Amino acid sequence: MSEALSINAEIREDMGKGASRRLRHNGKIPAVIYGTGKKPVALTLNHDELFHALENEAFYSQIIEIRAGDVTQKAILKDLQRHPYKPLLVHADFMRINMKESLTTHVPLHFINEDQCVGVKEEGGQLTHLMNDVEITCLPSDIPGYIEIDVAALALGSTLHLSEITAPEGIEFSALTGPDAETHDLGLASVIKKKEEEEEVIEDTSEATGEDSEASDDSEAKGDAEASEE
Repeated sequence: MSEALSINAEIREDMGKGASRRLRHNGKIPAVIYGTGKKPVALTLNHDELFHALENEAFYSQIIEIRAGDVTQKAILKDLQRHPYKPLLVHADFMRINMKESLTTHVPLHFINEDQCVGVKEEGGQLTHLMNDVEITCLPSDIPGYIEIDVAALALGSTLHLSEITAPEGIEFSALTGPDAETHDLGLASVIKKKEEEEEVIEDTSEATGEDSEASDDSEAKGDAEASEE
């Protein structure tokens, strides 16, 4: 697990839409922290501090220390609301964690050996990422910064599924637990034909069809001419 990240916060007393608008106008955003059997607590965060913290992909999955006054609480980011078209954050939800209890969260996938992928290097295909992160269940201390997915052996027309990946020690892939695991075996990456090749095949087929049509038209014209002479 990576080192815990941290962010500063203030306890928020003023509630309501008007209060939230005033916060955003002053460069801050409303947030809330909940979980572990304790009451939810409304927080105020500095917008720019959180915005820059989110540039680190680990902030979305790793343990975050939220410092509010003299109290520091460990949590993970559970939800983040953004402005529909402006580069602004609107609201954040954090869930407290108990270091002794398992939790479910998402971690990013890092695809490796893409330049050595058989389906791309030897068979001329195009590698497509079907997922960018995966849901896992584990103890907070076992949360990885990311999970590596080796695509070197992936051939043209093949898909690499979650069941083919060995989970790091202490971690379960949530989709593969329970009675319906087989139906939730997610595809992570696949190698498909390049679009240019598909377009060339279509063009070749069209040209061939056109030639056949011309030959057919010539035959029909010849037949009509012979019938006329008779």
